[in-house]
Amino acid sequence: MELKRITIFFIIIFYFGPLSAELIKPNIKLDPFDVVKIQLKALKNNDEKDQGIKQTWLFAHPDNKKMTGPYNRFRIMIYGEQYKHLINHSSHKIKLITNSPNTYVYRIEILTKDKKLFFYEWHVQKGSDKNCKKCWFTSAVSLPVDQGNTI
Repeated sequence: MELKRITIFFIIIFYFGPLSAELIKPNIKLDPFDVVKIQLKALKNNDEKDQGIKQTWLFAHPDNKKMTGPYNRFRIMIYGEQYKHLINHSSHKIKLITNSPNTYVYRIEILTKDKKLFFYEWHVQKGSDKNCKKCWFTSAVSLPVDQGNTI
């Protein structure tokens, strides 16, 4: 299973390039881990055009988009106090907490550029987007838990 994830991830990177102008779209071949990894990598490498935030938006669950509103509102939310630590972070770790056939929950460890450590809980669920039936999307991200400075 782990080899499959790594292989798919490298195929995605090879095919789409490292966060190029072409954003990765939800795809039935992407598993929940891939979705989280794509979003975290995009946020880590966010640029002046907010391509990382746009990439993350593409994988927001359709039901979640109803709550966050359109992209511009989502962008403001990501820059807000709760999620700003995700933007251009230094590193991240992804650990599966629990899963069921339609939901995966991950613990995300974020190390910021200024060496602060935050934990998030990241929920991924199947959704039926009009362009991608049964694809995995992020349905919720918890508020950060501040672990303080690492050094």
